[in-house]
Amino acid sequence: MLAITCPGQGAQTPGFLAPWLELPGVREHLERLSDLAGLDLVAHGTVSDEETIKDTAVAQPLIVAAGLVAARLLLEPAALTAATIVAGHSVGEITASAVAGALSEEDAMAFVRERAGAMARAAAAVPTGMSAVLGGDPAEVAAVLEGLGLTAANANGGGQTVAAGTLDQLAALAENPPAKARVIPLKVAGAFHTAHMAPALAALDALRPTLAPADPLPTLLSNHDGAPVTSGAANLDSLIAQVSRPVRWDLCMDTMAATGITGLIELPPAGTLTGLARRGLKGVPTLALKTPEDLDAARAFVAEHAGAAATTGEGIA
Repeated sequence: MLAITCPGQGAQTPGFLAPWLELPGVREHLERLSDLAGLDLVAHGTVSDEETIKDTAVAQPLIVAAGLVAARLLLEPAALTAATIVAGHSVGEITASAVAGALSEEDAMAFVRERAGAMARAAAAVPTGMSAVLGGDPAEVAAVLEGLGLTAANANGGGQTVAAGTLDQLAALAENPPAKARVIPLKVAGAFHTAHMAPALAALDALRPTLAPADPLPTLLSNHDGAPVTSGAANLDSLIAQVSRPVRWDLCMDTMAATGITGLIELPPAGTLTGLARRGLKGVPTLALKTPEDLDAARAFVAEHAGAAATTGEGIA
């Protein structure tokens, strides 16, 4: 049983899409996604610097577009059934929704364009950010975050919690971390999945009537509780609410473990979720699809864990 995962903001690095543009059709696909996003994603994925692609309004559409480009090359959506799990972390949940057929590619890019802009505006209201807390006693970590007024915005499993709040609160955490824990600032420009993002909800609610959600074909997990979403409408509700409530990736991995997945693959920009899986899903084989050089291995991996019918040279339309 295969799990297909899609990373969130902070996974991007300068130039990570450059090798993909050497493949036939990828530039044209990315240009079409650029038109939908209202951004030059070709430039942002190849020549834009780290500071530019850290901007929420750029990072989120870029990450979703990267996953859609790779999914088209790797997967045949019609062959994905309920026996395959699809899940995305934070903005990656939009990528996952498109991979699962719960949103069209056009709707996914419209949604991420609006989400990114609304979250960027919310983040600009007060200087905020996020830091990963690695290790430490979970109860003590929770107590320290609460004492500083921080939110546990991501529960990532494997001893990793992401704290979110004002920059002053995060500085205080870095100066006095929980015992036996490390604090690592993340390359994001806001306290995502907290009350700081509540203003973004209205913009996404206003977008809802223009979208045409569909029921997912494979099993699509929600960041809210790790449970499958059974309808397109329920998935859209979850995507909208997600911007201001914590991501429970630990519960998504619990669901994967309970259903007996035999392999987990991560779409680009890959590496973060396979790293979490190595700690939270010990013994489950993983594959991070980082560059086109990984495609042959990725297709073999999908064929092994989901059946050969799920792979193709082209996929999502």
